[in-house]
Amino acid sequence: MTEPLIELRSIGKRFAGVRALDGVSLAIMPGEIHCLAGENGSGKSTIIKIMSGVHKPDEGEIRIDGKTVPGLTTRESIRHGVQVIYQDFSLFGNLTVAENLALNTALRERRKFVNWGGVRALARRALERLDVDLDLDAEVGSLPTAGKQIVAIARALMSDARLLIMDEPTTALTRHEVDALFRIVRDIQRQGIAVLFVSHKMREMLEISEQLTVIRNGRKVVEGPTGDFDEASITRAMTGQDIRDERYVWTPPAGAAPAPRLEMRGLTLPGAFEDLNLTLRPGEIVGLSGLLGSGRTDMALALFGLETGWTGELRIDGEPVRLRNVQEAIRHGVSYVPEDRLTEGLFLNQSINRNMLASSYEEHARLSVIDRPVVNDLAQRMIAAMHIATPSGEKPVGQLSGGNQQRVVIARWLLTDARVLILNGPTVGVDVGSKAEIHRIIRGLARDKGLSVLMISDDVPELVQNCNRIVVMHRGRFVQELDAATTTEEQVGDLLKGLR
Repeated sequence: MTEPLIELRSIGKRFAGVRALDGVSLAIMPGEIHCLAGENGSGKSTIIKIMSGVHKPDEGEIRIDGKTVPGLTTRESIRHGVQVIYQDFSLFGNLTVAENLALNTALRERRKFVNWGGVRALARRALERLDVDLDLDAEVGSLPTAGKQIVAIARALMSDARLLIMDEPTTALTRHEVDALFRIVRDIQRQGIAVLFVSHKMREMLEISEQLTVIRNGRKVVEGPTGDFDEASITRAMTGQDIRDERYVWTPPAGAAPAPRLEMRGLTLPGAFEDLNLTLRPGEIVGLSGLLGSGRTDMALALFGLETGWTGELRIDGEPVRLRNVQEAIRHGVSYVPEDRLTEGLFLNQSINRNMLASSYEEHARLSVIDRPVVNDLAQRMIAAMHIATPSGEKPVGQLSGGNQQRVVIARWLLTDARVLILNGPTVGVDVGSKAEIHRIIRGLARDKGLSVLMISDDVPELVQNCNRIVVMHRGRFVQELDAATTTEEQVGDLLKGLR
């Protein structure tokens, strides 16, 4: 019988007295695609770091190729063929693709001089192994997320990888890019390399993996062949509860529909979008989807005053506006939650309270002096209302889980006079439990507070379940509008595929 490539037996791990893992066992066979699933904070990252030798377990045993490996270090883990691709990819953004791929080899061989022809040849062979084509002279920092990921995978395979651990690899990818990644993963498997796919996206787990292990609160709750699971059973295992799929139904008040909250007429920005027409009413959640480069983010930035130079007509509550900067957008009630909350939406080293109040301090100041008791009380009430899991509002926001960070960004705008909420990828990198809670909050804001919401997303189920209308954008234009109540996820997916 074939021995597992790597096996964890009854692993326990504590940090500052807090138990992160409790008796976790996990085995990965050679050439197997195995999915490790769990919510944020469940212990997935700790398992990755134990397998890669970053952390040493307090209890239990690590076996590689059937032999116990006491005190596994990072160097030994790499020597055994374990390679990890973290979410940040750990690449050098100011170096080219070829330089990133050849650097480890040059360091390992202790070369004193660079043979640029050899560097390019080495890089070319690495990419050919994945059957992909990238510009070897392109700076990695200029590549899209999918391109950076390909470089990271190619570099890992150059180190004689036998197990490739991919930590949330599809977080920032479009569906088309996910399909391309899965092709690469299956090609890797055919080369006899095992893949541990760490994720909380259930459909992707079911699509790519052969074995599935779910952990919750540091304990393994279920494992088995992926064919034995469906989305409902995975959700139940990850969260300990059933999460119902509900559709948002927008019901206008009795009589005439309310006056438009946001109106776009012929909105045009050369090179980005052209002749956009859209009406958004109070209480509506309108979804916006499209392929990468469709112009949807440019449009969102224009509405938030970050893209200027557009022509056409824009009205908010019937008033013509120009929104030449962010301050004007906020003053007219437009708020924006960016797709990348870590670099664009949060001050990671600052407290939750300060992040939450960043856009509304002026409203709570007298003679330029902030009334601290008042603003702290506001923040505490918002923490409770948004169900943000934290012992204190003074905790740095960077220490929160992805779902709680997203709630902080949304809460920031609720402390302003927000009337239009633009959400760009509202649940990117958020686990299934937090995702359901964020959806509940957004629906409540629209239904109960009359907030108008524009939801930009690549997640088709998210759009179908939470929007009353879905607008599809392609090459800078709105090409189709769908009634979400009578539209299936398959229909939206097929429409997007047809745009390629």
